[in-house]
This record gives sequence, structure tokens and C-alpha cells, in this order.
Amino acid sequence: FDHFKYIVPAGSPMFGIGNNFQYISLSNCYTCSSPLDNYNSILDTDKQLVNISKRRGGCGISLDNLRPKNTKTKNASKTSTGITSWMNRYSNSIREVGQNGRRGALALTLIIHHPDIFDFINIKDDKSKITGANLSVKLTDEFLNLVEADKEFELKFPPFISKKIKALDLWKQIIHNAWSNAEPGLLFWDNILKGPADCYEQYRTIGVNPCMELPLSELDSCRLMSLNLLSYVLSPYTKKAYFDKELFIKHIKIAQRLLDDLVDLESEKIGAILEKIRQDPEPDNTKKPEKEMWEKIKYNAISGRRTGLGPTAVGDTLAALGIKYGSDKAVQTIDEIYEILKISAYESSVDMAEELGPFVGWNPELEKNNKFLLRIKSTNPELYKRMNQVGRRNVALLTTAPSGSISVLTQTSSGIEPVYKLQYKRRRKINAENLHSKVDFTDKSGDKWEEYIVNHHQLNKWMEITGEKDITKSPWYNNCAEDIDWKTRIDIQASAQKHVCHAISSTINLPENITEEEVTKIYNYSWRAGLKGVTIYRQGCRTGVLVDVDKKSNLERPKELPCDIHHISVSGKQYFVLVGLNNEKPYEVFAGKNGVLDKTAKTGKIIRKKKNHYKLIVDDEDGTELTPITNAMSEAEETISRLTSGLLRCGADMHFVVDQLEKVGATKEITSFTRGLSRALKKYIKDGVKVNGETCPECGSTDIIRESGCKKCSNCPYSKCD
Repeated sequence: FDHFKYIVPAGSPMFGIGNNFQYISLSNCYTCSSPLDNYNSILDTDKQLVNISKRRGGCGISLDNLRPKNTKTKNASKTSTGITSWMNRYSNSIREVGQNGRRGALALTLIIHHPDIFDFINIKDDKSKITGANLSVKLTDEFLNLVEADKEFELKFPPFISKKIKALDLWKQIIHNAWSNAEPGLLFWDNILKGPADCYEQYRTIGVNPCMELPLSELDSCRLMSLNLLSYVLSPYTKKAYFDKELFIKHIKIAQRLLDDLVDLESEKIGAILEKIRQDPEPDNTKKPEKEMWEKIKYNAISGRRTGLGPTAVGDTLAALGIKYGSDKAVQTIDEIYEILKISAYESSVDMAEELGPFVGWNPELEKNNKFLLRIKSTNPELYKRMNQVGRRNVALLTTAPSGSISVLTQTSSGIEPVYKLQYKRRRKINAENLHSKVDFTDKSGDKWEEYIVNHHQLNKWMEITGEKDITKSPWYNNCAEDIDWKTRIDIQASAQKHVCHAISSTINLPENITEEEVTKIYNYSWRAGLKGVTIYRQGCRTGVLVDVDKKSNLERPKELPCDIHHISVSGKQYFVLVGLNNEKPYEVFAGKNGVLDKTAKTGKIIRKKKNHYKLIVDDEDGTELTPITNAMSEAEETISRLTSGLLRCGADMHFVVDQLEKVGATKEITSFTRGLSRALKKYIKDGVKVNGETCPECGSTDIIRESGCKKCSNCPYSKCD
């Protein structure tokens, strides 16, 4: 433990062991009960979420059981509002509990065949929604095979709904949202269900934790511990560098035993929580749900004895050995290191089973066809034979966590990731307890962050050891997160996943200009490679905790943008609307009375010549020009266009922008212009987006949605096109 050199417990055990002043858990990750399709169960899960979160645990919730929107109910509303209502509830709860220094983390998951899947994957188009949760889709092999075959897929929720759609249409929408918003993450569900724990109904996976490295059963939890791989490299950054396998094996076995001890320490901590609940002055019926929840969590922890042992500093370890992260040698080395980790940890667990007994329910007959365990048999038949005779102490043992905070303590790269950048800006969220901190950044949710520059610590070590000052000669140069080919990233994760019985948390960093077609290739390759999950982050697609210090502001306009040209008629008046596109999304608008552009003009490009001087070149045979564009606009039209562009450049939701334009009514002239502008922008709103604050004039429903730009009631035939 000394100086975080070899074995590093995760945050919860480090915070909780020996701390008798707070009633907290030692587990990092939990899954709540999947809410059943009734209000009581939905509220019960909400109670679990807040009660676990206030004890420092992150939670996962599967929404698979909740009925889709517009299905009939027998209560006062007559129809269901669908899963988005409950997504908002759980997101709000986690934000509420994660204040004043408390911790809060949540993952919401949904199976791909749920009829509300489009609402689920599209909801974060509005960056102000579901700000308290990560979203992931459970993808089945059935769905992915139908995508490849370009066939229909059934959205189903018996007995209410069965609807056929083109699998490829849904897949493309998932791809677009991941490209645009870095969510949803993907869970390859059939791959996840191949772990050893899923041989048992008692431990069968229902969901994942917020960082997706731990598939867990209902009200199960896991404690985490990391091995600092870099410390096993002797003579680092020299030609004599080598990996000390013997010491690594010794420490793996110690760490696995420590993790098993941690299960018992967790039991003691939960016992203290239960005693506090018993002594609390509230009535017993109020305390009962929390008491029963912790009793179930304690039972599951003691019976399965699940552990989460894994490495950190993989990226720096490769660099210290003189291996480029993006090389074939890196894939081979990681495969060898993870093989040692797997065999040594399982040997330790089998040793403990022989001494202390196996986990509750262990049955070799149920495990005989498990592919993960059969891989152990193929490389170490003696260990497999012993495990079949005496069992193992822990139902599942290994993972690779993101280890973000751990990497700060160890001063190394995190988890299995490559070094993010040799220099970057890190953001630390400011809670009420540290409001004296300088606020450097406020995100769109209103959360405040402190920023500080980070130089990768091991770069300084490399300079000290080698005497070299030119960082272009360092083993990390051109091998940081965005530099590495995505295929290599997946090959590295896949080589490790073969040896990990849980999952691996890893994010594939992509350049800003990567296409959606390339993202499709990444996901298909990940599935075929046997990954259990994959998350991408395209540079600049959303606010991050780690930021490129050289990155220019998102508000700086590129010199040239492609544009769509719309011709709109309102009350007999003709308008042109130019919509400049940045990364295929509306970025700016120029609009005015027409008379300058032929109606055959549909596309073009807008070029910034100098400040406040923009030129349009139409995509036609003559290359028709309009320069400066503002000469064709009145002062009021220019003002409204400029304000609208400001909203779009700051990432405002298009639905919000259109709503604001539709409310303008200063004069008949201005109203006519803003209606024309809003009609053009409506074309960029995805079908199915709800219109907030409006009631259907025919049936009174608040389920008014956009469809082809028009307003339509989901409960009756009413529709209106402005």
C-alpha cells in the first residue's frame, strides 16, 4: 500500500476503512432492483438509488420492465408517459443526493427491443436533460445480425406492443447519437451473459455500474482494488527494462486475498448501517425499505463474495518497457500480462476455497460449459481440475476500472487507457463544501468546475532517467489517446477481455472530423472482437473532464461552412433562409426577404471574408454569389438572425430555438419573418420530440410532438403546421 506503489484500494475502501465517523459502504458499484411496471416498484427503486448513493455507492438501473408511452393504464391518466418520465426521476434523484460533498453516479440501461428505445437514445440531444446519468443500450446478437442482413426487427412489450421496424434505421440513429453526444454507450448483452457468475440464476446479470466495467445481479455490489503495473517494470525507460512477473504473481495473490477480506469488512460496515437504521427515531414502516435493502446487499456480498481486481497504469507500463501503445507488440504484451493476472487471481481464489469454503451455491456442473472457465482449462488444466474439486472463493473476480482518481494518486495513466495527452486541462467539480475554490468553468447544467493544467507525471520521470528533453523522442509521442488507430484500441481491449470475467471500462477517443460511417465500423469490429461494451468520445462533441489545452473555443467559426438554402412563403411574403452547417448540424442562420436568390438554389457555402462580412456561393453552374449576405437583410432580420445563430453556436436545442421564434409577436412584419425562419429550422428537429408546455385543444393531452416539423397529438388525430 505504501505510496500507492503496488496495491491500491479504490476510493470507497480507502475512504471507509477505519473511518468510524460516517456510515458508509466499502463497495464502489451496485445495481438497484429493476423497477417493475407499477408506481410502487418505481418508487422503491428510487429509494434504493438514494439510500445507496448517500453511502457512497454508484448505481445501475435497468428500465426494461417499464411499459412504453401511450400504452393503456387503469389509473387516472389512462395512458403511460413511457420510460422518459422515470429517467428524469432517477436522474434528478442522483443530482439531488450528489451535493454538499456526497457522491452520486448512475447508469440507466434499456434493452434494444423496447418500444421506447428511440426516446431513450435521443433524449440527450437536449443537453439539459438526464444530466445525472450515463445511458447505455443492451444490444443483442439477434439485433446486430438483423442489422447486417438489413432486415426488420421487432420492437415488443407483451401484451401491449409488437411493431416491426428496419433494424438498420434504429442502428443508424444509435450511431448518430453516439457520434454527436458520446451516448448511448453500447453493451453487447449476449457477450456479457457469458461470464462465470451468469452460470447461476442467483448471480445472473441484470445491469451494469455507471462505468460499465461490472455486470451485476440485483442488489449486488463489488469492491475494487488495482495493481499499479508500472511498479513491476524494473529499469524503466531504458534498454534494460523488463517486467517482474514473479513479484506481480505474488502481489496478485495477496490482492485477491485482501479483496476477499474486504467482503468481510464490508459486511461489518453494512452491519453498522443497519444498526444506525435500527436506532433512528423514524417509525419502523418508514425505515423498513432501507433496512431490507441493506440486508439483501449484505447477503449477496457474503454469498457471492464478488471482487473487482484489475490493473491500472497499462499505458505507462508499455511506455516504460519501450513499447508503443498502438503497436502489435502492445497487444501481445497486454495479453501476456492479463493471462498472468487471470491465472494467479483464480489460483488465489481456489486456495481460499480450499481453506475457507467456496461461494454459496458453487456447482461445477453448472459451470462445465462456461467458455471463460474453459479457457483456463486449456492453458492451466491443473488449476481447472482443482477448481472443479474444491470450488473458488469468489463467484467472479476480475475487472478493469477506469481508475481516474487512482491515477492521480499513482501519478500514472489510468486503467487500460493510453495516456490522454502529455499536457491537458483537468476539471474538478466544485461542490458546496469547496465553494471557496475558483470557478473556471460552468457547464450547461449549471455545475461549476475548477480547472488546472496537468503535465503527464511519467514524462518528467522519462526525462530524468534518459536525460532527454525532446518529448518527440518519448515513448508516448504520437501514441496518446487520439493518436492511436481505433482498431488497435479494440484489439488491446479484446486481448484483455479474454482474461477478465467481468468487463473493462475504456473509452475510444476519436478526432472531431471522424465520420458516422467510421463509428459504425468501430462498433461492428468491437462486437466481432468479443468486447462486452464500448464507448466512444469524439473530440468536442460534449463537455469533458479532461480538455485539450490547445483546443480553440467551440464558438470560433470555421472560415467556410456548407449551407442549406430554404425558400419559405408566409402570408404571401417570400423569404430565404441560409442554414450554415458545422459537423452536419445547424450552426448559424442568415435570413431575409427574397428577391435575390433563385428558388432552384438549394445548397451552397458561406465564407467569412472578415468580421461581419459573409459571402454566399450557391452550388450551381454559375457559382452565384451574394456578398455581403447582410446587404439583403433588414436591420431587424439581421438582428434576429444573429441572436438565433448565437443560440445554435452555444449548442441550444433546436426545439427550444424554434419555440422561442414562434413566440415572437412584436409587429406583423416581425411575426411573419420569425414564422418563416422557424419553419425552415423545424426541418432539423427529429420526429418524436415533445413540445413542452402545450396542450392538445381537442383531447387535452400534453403529449404534443413534432413530426415533419408540424405539431401532432400522440393521443388523437389533431395536428397543426404553422
